[in-house]
Order: sequence, then C-alpha cells, then structure tokens
Amino acid sequence: MTLDASKLAVGTIILGIVVLALKWIAFRMTGSVALYSDALESVVNIVAAVMALVAIRISARPPDANHPYGHSKAEYLSAVMEGAMIVLAAILIMQEAVTALRSPRALDAPAAGLAVNGLATLLNVVWALVLIRWGARIRSPALAADGRHLMTDVITSVGVIFGLILAQLSGWNWIDPVIALVVAVNVLWSGWVLMRSSIGGLMDEAPDSDICSRVETIIAANGEGALQAHDLRMRQTGQTTFVEFHLIVPGKMTVSESHAICDRIEAALTVALEGAAISIHVEPDHKKKSGNVVDLTP
Repeated sequence: MTLDASKLAVGTIILGIVVLALKWIAFRMTGSVALYSDALESVVNIVAAVMALVAIRISARPPDANHPYGHSKAEYLSAVMEGAMIVLAAILIMQEAVTALRSPRALDAPAAGLAVNGLATLLNVVWALVLIRWGARIRSPALAADGRHLMTDVITSVGVIFGLILAQLSGWNWIDPVIALVVAVNVLWSGWVLMRSSIGGLMDEAPDSDICSRVETIIAANGEGALQAHDLRMRQTGQTTFVEFHLIVPGKMTVSESHAICDRIEAALTVALEGAAISIHVEPDHKKKSGNVVDLTP
C-alpha cells in the first residue's frame, strides 16, 4: 500500500489542530506556563505542516524549461523555514517563562489538565511514528522533518508532565517556569538541527558515505569492459539522487560498445537508488587518473 505525501501532510494539519485544542484546554485549566509552552509548540506544528503540504505539492511538479532538475528542493526550503519558526517559538516560550519565574504560583486543576495534555501527547506519538516511517519510505524530507519535530514535541511533553507531577508532589511552584525554560532550550536545539540538515540539502551536500560506497561497488560490479571511473559526484535532492562520474574506456572501443557499458551501470544504479538521475561522461584511456578512482580493469 502506498500513501500520497500530500494526504499525510493534510492528516498532520488536522491532527495538529486537535492536539493544539487539547493542549490549550490543558493550559487554560491549569494556568501552567510549561503547558503554555507545549501548546505554543503545537501552533508551530500546524503552520509547519501547512508549509510542508505546499512544499510537497510544489516538489511533485515535473521538470520544466525554467527548472530542468525539477522542484524537489522546495521541501528543503520548507524545512529551513520550519526550523526558523521553531526558533521563534522558543524565544516566545523563554519570555513567558522568565516572567512566570519572577512570581511562581500553584496550578489550578493539575490532575485534569495533565490528563488532557497526556491524551494530546499520545496522539502525537502515533502520528510522529507514521510520518517518520512513510517519510523515509517515500523519501520525503518535509514529511520526515515533520515526524522528527513531532517526536521532539512528544519528548518535551512527557518531560513537562513528569515535571509538573513533581511540582505538585513537592509544592515547589517554581518548577513550572523552569520546565518551560528547559522546553524552550530543547525546542531551540531541535530548530537548529532541522535547519542545519535542510541547509545541507540546499547546498548540495553529498549523501552519507555508505551510499557513496555502495555506488562505487555497483559501478565496479557492472563496469566490465571499461578501465576506470573517476570524479564521482553525488547529491541528494528530495527523492532524487544525482550521480555523475567519468568513465574511462579503451581508446579503440566503439561508441556503441561504450554506450552498452553505460546502460548496464545505469540500470544497476537505478535499481539500487530509486529515482536516481545518472550522468556518465565517457573518455578515452589517455584520460585516466590516479588517486580516488574506481578501478575497473580485470
């Protein structure tokens, strides 16, 4: 069974609204600054989900005259903007926490409020796992980023709940704003991590070393008849992996023979890397290089 990425994004928006309503109710019931911070992060989740939906639909557009490599980088741009919003939410949480820390007070109806917040957290756990799983399966950076962000929200929510339980048991009302500050720092860090990984995609950062090694192995296994492959370059853009390299063949080899080798390598790479875009530049044997090359000689 396959799920459309845009449908998952719509589901995230709907769930985000439900979770926000529950968390806001929990905050209004208790007056807890920590629960306020939890609710504010849910606002970010909703806006981020809307941005992810727009980015997914843009990235799904086929290449055109102005965008010959497609529109898949729109998802990375969405993730960067989501990271910036997370940072803004952290700043707002910090401001509210510092104000509450100056005059801490006891919570109203803490048990009921924590129960409502716990239900919202459970919903987030289930949906975060769905997004992470399907984001990886369909290779959607926007969905995967949303899933990781929701899981971060889950972790902070659990910390908030246990912290507030401790505050009630001990009578230390200052724990509430301190928890909010801890949440803000965690949110700030998650925003930075998200922006860092997405900026790497926008800057054509190379894939993980294990993917590069796998590509070299495939070239070596399917390059019979050629002499060498060098200047291998790779980049990951959304669901597409771009692979470029030079293939050295004997000088007397015909165009048809060298083309057959390229076809064989491309077919193997396409199977291993779904959605790969492969570009091979064929050169004669006097163009051989030394150093970081894939030796194809028998």
